[in-house]
Amino acid sequence: MSLLLAGLTFLVIGDSHLAYGEHKEYLITTLHDELMQHGAQVYSYGVCGAKAGDLMRGMKIPHCGFAFRLNDGKIRWRPKDMGPTASLPELVKKFHPDVVVVVNNDTLAGYKDAAMNKTWIWNEVRSLTTGIKASGTRCVWVGPAWGSEGGKYGKTFAKAKELSDYLANIIAPCVYINSLTMSAPGEWKTLDGVHLMAAGYQMWGSAIASQIISSDILQQTVGQE
Repeated sequence: MSLLLAGLTFLVIGDSHLAYGEHKEYLITTLHDELMQHGAQVYSYGVCGAKAGDLMRGMKIPHCGFAFRLNDGKIRWRPKDMGPTASLPELVKKFHPDVVVVVNNDTLAGYKDAAMNKTWIWNEVRSLTTGIKASGTRCVWVGPAWGSEGGKYGKTFAKAKELSDYLANIIAPCVYINSLTMSAPGEWKTLDGVHLMAAGYQMWGSAIASQIISSDILQQTVGQE
């Protein structure tokens, strides 16, 4: 076990890439486990369909549910109509994280729309980044993976890149992790164009953790040398 993150507490929040119903092979397992293996305390909360602003203020649990995991505990899943999810301020107050990891990307894209609504995306992102800055925690923001073209969400490689490029410029004070550099377009197979197969989530989780523990990311997020 590497102890590069020993003594640090991570709060991982996000959308269906983090947790989708009762499935265990998403980032709530793969990324969560990777961070723990490097010595971190990790608390993960995923809300299917959540946008950045939803993560800031909390939202009514959608039809595909909400899941959370506390350190080495089991994944706890909640179906819809269980009341609102916890907001970022509530989670920060509860867990006192050193670093917040945001996995929120494809839910912002509007892939089927003729043009990406960048004003709306900016407002959603700004809501969350303002809250993170006010909390005094550091932040890492994970951008979209390539996924596959087509599927029920209408994802395309061109729009995935457009979204990634735009997020990279608006997520400050968070450090941006560009997931498009981790694989070739279409390399990680998907279920529906957006959500990856189990092998893809394993590779994505490992790659995200590797970038977080790289010296430049650590220096920017927690001031370590």
